[in-house]
Amino acid sequence: MSDSGATSPKTPDDLQLRSVEKEELASSGDGDSGFFELPVVEDTNKNKQGKRPDWLRVKLPQGKEFKKVRSIIDEHDLHTVCESANCPNMGECWSAGTATFMILGNICTRSCGFCAIKTGRPQDGLDWDEPRRVAEAADLMGVQHAVVTSVNRDERKDGGAPIFADTINRLHELGCTVEVLTPDFRGIREACQTVFDARPDIFNHNMETVPRLYRRVRPQADYQRSLDVLQWAKEDGLRTKSGIMVGLGEDPEEVLELMDDFVEIGLDVMTIGQYMQPTKMHLPVEDWVEPETFAWYKEVGEAKGIEHVESSPLTRSSYHAEKHV
Repeated sequence: MSDSGATSPKTPDDLQLRSVEKEELASSGDGDSGFFELPVVEDTNKNKQGKRPDWLRVKLPQGKEFKKVRSIIDEHDLHTVCESANCPNMGECWSAGTATFMILGNICTRSCGFCAIKTGRPQDGLDWDEPRRVAEAADLMGVQHAVVTSVNRDERKDGGAPIFADTINRLHELGCTVEVLTPDFRGIREACQTVFDARPDIFNHNMETVPRLYRRVRPQADYQRSLDVLQWAKEDGLRTKSGIMVGLGEDPEEVLELMDDFVEIGLDVMTIGQYMQPTKMHLPVEDWVEPETFAWYKEVGEAKGIEHVESSPLTRSSYHAEKHV
């Protein structure tokens, strides 16, 4: 891997954790309590990761189809992960008339160090009309393959799984193929099974990074638990998919070991993309991984037995998703 002209990358010593009092997440009345907010990473040494390389520069979203999609999404009061996560492919995907719908609101109960989605305590219950609005918007957009993801709703025992299931069913009624990108549902098998039973065409749950970095990158998640969720989906007969980001400080050998774990559980599709710091309050970029390394990851992963590896600097979970069915 190469710094590609970057100055010395940040180390954990360059970051300061702002202390916050532990505060229980508000219970929705039909879920569990006992979840706590975590410290927020503050950037005390700005711009140390250096200039973003040219291969990560993208054109601003524009065009008639892009404007049409945005209008439909706004009209139906929907959220897209494209916007909430500042996806670099938003212009390309929206201009093609596709989008990834984010259900269960736009406030997440977890505080992952890489994610631009707002963290907090959702004040409302589930929006049971949301699946209808998603399906109506998808129909107006004319999508053939829909991707549905969500925030974490850890204040609920079901994690919002019934909304996933209803959304899948309504999209299937339109003739769409459906990929879901779900949380880990805290490893509650019953919640996962609710989604499995709706038979999405692809079940995606992202591992995000290698085990060594979990405490820093996904502090409220567990590597083995995420692997278990993917294995349960595979055992239930679903096509499975997962993705990671690189540039967070992982070693190539660790990525290959993670691939071995994927092969062991029979994963069908893997995505690998460059981590890009969404704001100065998020984890810094440790390395700008060069395109040649992404090509190598693809070659090695498929040689190991993963059917399809989508790997490039701008790859995100939903990128070229229609090709993964």
